[in-house]
Amino acid sequence: MSGTVAAVSRNGTYSFTKPNRESVTLLAGFGVEGDVHGGATVKHRFRMAMDPSQPNLRQVHLMHEELFEEVRRAGFEVTAGQLGENVTTRGVDLLSLPRGTRLLLGETAVVEITGLRNPCAQIDGFRKGLLKQVVGRDEDGRARFRSGVMSVVAVGGLVRPGDPVVVELPAGPHRPLDIV
Repeated sequence: MSGTVAAVSRNGTYSFTKPNRESVTLLAGFGVEGDVHGGATVKHRFRMAMDPSQPNLRQVHLMHEELFEEVRRAGFEVTAGQLGENVTTRGVDLLSLPRGTRLLLGETAVVEITGLRNPCAQIDGFRKGLLKQVVGRDEDGRARFRSGVMSVVAVGGLVRPGDPVVVELPAGPHRPLDIV
């Protein structure tokens, strides 16, 4: 499975949306250079309040561009970066990948998927009713989170729109994604 980078975004201050950029630099063990969520330890405000020393498993947020088309059909206009993601992809079913999957982004960068993004009520503050579009229920009634995946940077590098995304599945039994 492979795809492309549709957009890259970062923001140096806490804000729900992240402006699109011409490129972002991923730093191993840190995340996106210049992004407020970068660091070896957790930077998410709620998680920092619980335990600021826990490892940052949410260094880079990736979201599939196809989600924007789905929510558009439901009447919501959303574009890359507006839901706080750092890397917007096209052609990769991010939500179906197992934990530990590596994504090669561009020439050198590699991120390892750690889990699902847990969408919060801020999504409804951005567009009222949008949260219901990104959190659904499966046939067994379990919550199904569709607002992207979180990852850590294994190998740093420059990432730009148009770069390839190559998927490397982990060896052994695959573990499904859970919220991180």
